[in-house]
Amino acid sequence: MVFSSLPFLFRYLPIVLILYFIAPRKYRNAVLFFTSLVFYAWGEPIYFLIMLFSTLVDYTHGMLVHYFKQKGEIKKAKLAVASSMIINLAILGFFKYSDFVIANINALTGSDIALLKLALPIGISFYTFQTMSYTIDVFRGEAEVQKDIISFGAYVVLFPQLIAGPIVQYKTIATQLKERRENFDQFSYGVLRFINGLGKKVLLANNIGILWDRISATPNGELTVVTAWLGITAFAFQIYFDFSGYSDMAIGLGNMLGFRFLENFNYPYMSKSITEFWRRWHISLGTWFRDYVYIPLGGNRCGLGKQVRNIAIVWFLTGFWHGASWNFVMWGVYFGVILIIEKFVLLKVLNKLPSFLSHIYAIILVWIGWVIFAFDDLSRGINYIKAMFGVNTIGFINDNSLYLLMNYALILIVLILGSTDLPKRTAIRLVGEHGENKITAVVQGLFIVGIFIVSVAYLVDASYNPFLYFRF
Repeated sequence: MVFSSLPFLFRYLPIVLILYFIAPRKYRNAVLFFTSLVFYAWGEPIYFLIMLFSTLVDYTHGMLVHYFKQKGEIKKAKLAVASSMIINLAILGFFKYSDFVIANINALTGSDIALLKLALPIGISFYTFQTMSYTIDVFRGEAEVQKDIISFGAYVVLFPQLIAGPIVQYKTIATQLKERRENFDQFSYGVLRFINGLGKKVLLANNIGILWDRISATPNGELTVVTAWLGITAFAFQIYFDFSGYSDMAIGLGNMLGFRFLENFNYPYMSKSITEFWRRWHISLGTWFRDYVYIPLGGNRCGLGKQVRNIAIVWFLTGFWHGASWNFVMWGVYFGVILIIEKFVLLKVLNKLPSFLSHIYAIILVWIGWVIFAFDDLSRGINYIKAMFGVNTIGFINDNSLYLLMNYALILIVLILGSTDLPKRTAIRLVGEHGENKITAVVQGLFIVGIFIVSVAYLVDASYNPFLYFRF
């Protein structure tokens, strides 16, 4: 069940909200726990047991860490943290990477070990990182141990962010699990944020995704330079509006239920360097790797060689986290190398360049990165990049390129504007000029209702409704 589906919008969500708000406050975590299990079991009727097992493992290990710390037995507390991490990573590794390892062993040794062909549990990469953060936070003293297993379970399986984040670290939500106070203003903001995300996903990401599917299926030898750039631009906008739209919906749902999740995107395509891009894209994942990998390795508090090592480790893991395929590893390595070069050499140069030049630099490198990301077959990705730069193409532009440009010109303009903060700044300026009056509220309400109606109409009639981050 995805947020951008009719069963979720008109069945699951209304039932959950009714049950949640009629329940006494002390039982609302229980309502969230059990209704979230239903949400997950809808698509994973067997694998939800794995998530329950992870919940039990980390709840138990959190209690052990707390117990040993109180007794002053720090080594045993560290062992409890290590045990939690090993179990979580073993589960993730088994389901996500076992076939990848077997396939590579077969390729290297000529053996014929049978692949397990396990289906990947939905959201396992996200909720594994969340549960791991809990025991680490308790050990560090950054969060209190959660003694109520239902409340802890609600944190793990909370349906707004269960499938694709944002990755919610326990320390950022611990107080809210106990003391949140729902109110009308926060609920209203949640509705607005959810519908905004729904529109980004259904009306923008889905429609531009059709263009990418068409161009990516074209043999490389039949591409023009313009078509190749148009295709990867379509993918860049699809993955941004798809994932950021889902994050907006998750943050909106959280607000409806009294939670305040941290932002996951901050207009990344406005960046003027790759360093800036990764401060703006999938912020919760970058923050997780910073807090639980980069800083514990020493971060910047060591010599040049170790800083390079730490960045390389983080970006290898970032790529590998996204999927069991060499293109994701290469994607992580690609950005890791660029970030190292920027950190020690290039940022000083970029800061002196005119803004439009540094922005073009960042966009070109991000777009090349998306090619690596999009093609599981590395050779196809390399050939596509060649086509972008005029190698093995049928020319710079042709009638088909012009047709696609004209056909998608309007939505591309909307996507370009929507990926910047211009609409937000314009809205704030207008509200600032006219104040919070009834006319402003009515216009905003009509706009949001319009987005919802058009999105639902699209869902009723559309068969194309992919969600890219389910695969991770």
